[in-house]
Amino acid sequence: MTILARGRCSVACPKVDWLLGHRGYDADWFREALQDKGIRACIPSRTQRKTSVKYDRRRYKRRNRIEFVFGKLKDWRRVATRYDRCLKVFISAIALAAVVIYWL
Repeated sequence: MTILARGRCSVACPKVDWLLGHRGYDADWFREALQDKGIRACIPSRTQRKTSVKYDRRRYKRRNRIEFVFGKLKDWRRVATRYDRCLKVFISAIALAAVVIYWL
């Protein structure tokens, strides 16, 4: 379980309108939890689901942009292996890596 999932995050998380997820996140309890928080889910249904769930296909296809950014962040060894124990320093390293990736 990550630090953010345990509720120890001292950094304010932004308000989210949509969650773009892979088919692996297709579960009724997960969708209900997102709906309770006011987040709309863009998750395609699994193939074994009896009734398919509608989702925004255009928004889901743009999910690869987010995956590319995480892939580039993992090129930074400090971020990928999480050398920093302090959450504030780790978030700062992610911000620095994101700025450098943006400018390159």
